[in-house]
Amino acid sequence: MASGWAGDGAVQDQIQDSINDEVARARRNLPSGESLTHCEECGDAIPQARQKALPGVRLCIACQQEADQEQKTVSLYNRRGSKDSQLR
Repeated sequence: MASGWAGDGAVQDQIQDSINDEVARARRNLPSGESLTHCEECGDAIPQARQKALPGVRLCIACQQEADQEQKTVSLYNRRGSKDSQLR
């Protein structure tokens, strides 16, 4: 009999789905390939230590921090959350 409530384990499934989404997003954002010598956003030089530490790096620290902040703002929204689970 359907009562409109989520079944056992639904909350855990929702949490796991959110974790899986974040892991997939993080993997997509990992740099790969040859590091750039200059930031693709602002054109400032990327320190050699940063290039060595993060192979495939494309942004300077300032631009990377800005990109991370924008990404954090977007990821705070749980698009899978149902109305019922948000009210509990």
